[in-house]
Amino acid sequence: MQTSDTLVIKLTQYSHGAGCGCKISPKILDGILRSDQPARPFPGLLVGNESKDDAAVLEWNDGEALISTTDFFMPIVDDAFDFGRIASANAISDVYAMGGEPILAIAILGFPVDKLPPDVARQMLEGSRAICREAGIPLAGGHSIDSPEPIFGLAVTGRVKVENLKQNSTATAGCLLYLTKPLGVGILTTALKKGILRPEHADIAPAQMVQLNQIGTQLGRIRAVKALTDVTGFGLLGHLVEMCEGSGLSATVNFGDVPKIAVLDQYLAQKSIPGGTHRNWESYGHKIGTLTETQQSILADPQTSGGLLIAVSPEGRDEVETLLRQRGMPAHPLGVLTEAGEKVIEVR
Repeated sequence: MQTSDTLVIKLTQYSHGAGCGCKISPKILDGILRSDQPARPFPGLLVGNESKDDAAVLEWNDGEALISTTDFFMPIVDDAFDFGRIASANAISDVYAMGGEPILAIAILGFPVDKLPPDVARQMLEGSRAICREAGIPLAGGHSIDSPEPIFGLAVTGRVKVENLKQNSTATAGCLLYLTKPLGVGILTTALKKGILRPEHADIAPAQMVQLNQIGTQLGRIRAVKALTDVTGFGLLGHLVEMCEGSGLSATVNFGDVPKIAVLDQYLAQKSIPGGTHRNWESYGHKIGTLTETQQSILADPQTSGGLLIAVSPEGRDEVETLLRQRGMPAHPLGVLTEAGEKVIEVR
């Protein structure tokens, strides 16, 4: 076998899915998680799997809680170092989405040792170390298996003051909605896999996916931030449905105000739509008002290492928008939460 120094290896050709587009659809996942066993209360467990939140949270001591999460997937880019960076940023994001700060990570590696040279896995880990260093945490261990396809991710531990804990189910009517990264990563990475991504667009999605959602720690300290989650494999609509249903609300989204990657139109014209988009829509489309084909393709597009979806009560608008502008993030609301209506989400 040739080494990775002499062989150009395109990781996306070794996986049937890509990034968070690999996620099991919301409809199927609901069936998997359903249990006939009686719920058992665990003292100190503030957030568990009874809700659809980003991580588990256990109250520890002195008003502080531990955050525990894991996330892993198959390659969404061809470069092994970048894949390690993206998978790691995506996993760490769950801690930020709870308003916390990460403190420790361990790696999850599945690798087809009969198909790829070990140096490819080493590069994945090097990418992960780079992102963990940026987040200020150690990559302190992990576990590996021989698997048919490359898989990489992290299990991450974080911490948060209980008073700063954010959930996706605690929004209130009248909250304004913000998204910190533009949509469209799934469309561009599908174009890469299909071989139609233009060279000048090759760096757009990777550059966005490696950006850490560190702003979540600051958002956790803002009382007017009523709910928080990150937008990943279920698309903006799917994660907003979870926020609305968990909070007993509906939402109105202004499509023109939703942040979007600028070059999407040409790839939508070439039908560069991930399979995950269709699975998402089949799961929750009946909860959404009438959409155009373009709106559906963008709003249900699976994101990998996507931005934070923030629900902010009106009195906190100036504070949150100032923080977003300081970070160079979209600082205009994309919609508003309302009292529960006939549809969970209406798009204008």
